[in-house]
Amino acid sequence: MKSSELQRIQVCAFALAVFACVLALTDASLASRPRRDGQGGPATPSALEARIERVENGLLPPAKIKGEATKGMKLPDRMQFYKAPAVSIAVINDGRFEWARAYGTLEAGGKVPARVTTIFQAASLSKPVTAMAALSLVQQGKLDLDTDVNGRLKSWQVPESEFTKTQKVTLRRILSHSAGLTVPGFLGYASDAQLPTLIQILNGTPPANSQPVRVEMIPGTKFRYAGGGYVVLQQLLTDVSGKSFPDLLDQFVLKKLGMDQAVF
Repeated sequence: MKSSELQRIQVCAFALAVFACVLALTDASLASRPRRDGQGGPATPSALEARIERVENGLLPPAKIKGEATKGMKLPDRMQFYKAPAVSIAVINDGRFEWARAYGTLEAGGKVPARVTTIFQAASLSKPVTAMAALSLVQQGKLDLDTDVNGRLKSWQVPESEFTKTQKVTLRRILSHSAGLTVPGFLGYASDAQLPTLIQILNGTPPANSQPVRVEMIPGTKFRYAGGGYVVLQQLLTDVSGKSFPDLLDQFVLKKLGMDQAVF
C-alpha cells in the first residue's frame, strides 16, 4: 500500500470515528445515559462504570509492538502531558450512544468544570460535516461531483494555471483532498484581531494570515491534505445555495441530526 493511500485511510478513519462521537453530543441530558450491555439489554450501572474506568485508565499508545506488553495510560496523566485543560469523550457501543463525560476545567488553572454540553472547537472535524451538506446539494441536483467547480462559483474563481489545462478542480476531488489545492491548514485569529473575509482568505490578502489557495499539481493525480480546498467548498456552497455558511450547515446537517448543541 502506498504511503499516500495509507494516509488517506488514516485521515478518513479518524474523521469518521470522531464524527461519530460528535453526533453523540446531540442532547443536553447526555451525562451518563446507559444504552446497551453488548447482549441486547441496558447496561447495569456497575457494568457501565467499569467500562468507563477502563477507558479512563487504559488509554493505548498510537502503535503496539508485537510481543511487547502494552501498558494502559491514565487520562489525567495524558491531559497533564499534553497540557490539555479539558477533554470531552462520547462512546458509541454497538451502533448506539452509551455514555459521555467531560474532564478538567474550561480554562487552564480555572475552577469552572467542563461539561458534556461544553462547546469545543471542532477544527477539521468540520470537514466531514461540510461534506454531508455538499452531498445533500448533490442529491438535490444542485451540484455535480465531477464538473468544474468554476462553473458554479460566482464570487470567486479557482485561478487557471498550467495544472488545470487538462484536469479541473471538482467537488469530488475537493472532498477527497485530491484537487491539487494548496494551504494544508490555518493558524486562526486572536479574538481581538480583524477577521478576513472568505475572499481575502482565498486570495491570501490582508488581514488573512495564510497563503492564497491555488492549484499546484494536476487535479486528480495525488492525495494532498488541503484545508484550502474546503474554503473553496465553503464559497461554492454559499454561492450555490444563496445562504450563509452557518445557516446552510444548520439546515442541511445539524438540525436534521438533532445536533442542537453544535454550531458553525
